[in-house]
Amino acid sequence: MTPPAGGTNTDPDWEYRPLRLPPGITRLSAATQLSIHAEFSGWELSRVLLYSDGTRQVWLRRKRSTPGIPELLT
Repeated sequence: MTPPAGGTNTDPDWEYRPLRLPPGITRLSAATQLSIHAEFSGWELSRVLLYSDGTRQVWLRRKRSTPGIPELLT
């Protein structure tokens, strides 16, 4: 699923995070940054737009965590 254009998320299963990478960043450096987001925060790549000036607009996504069922005190 593609993130909404307005930046608001209506998908109950996924949360999205936009990330803009400047034009001077190398492809290897961009991949390293995305790997760090994936390994330590659970994000995965959802969509990438490459602009003519070299800027990359990236959307990361991850499953929303459902809160646990509270234990009942008896």
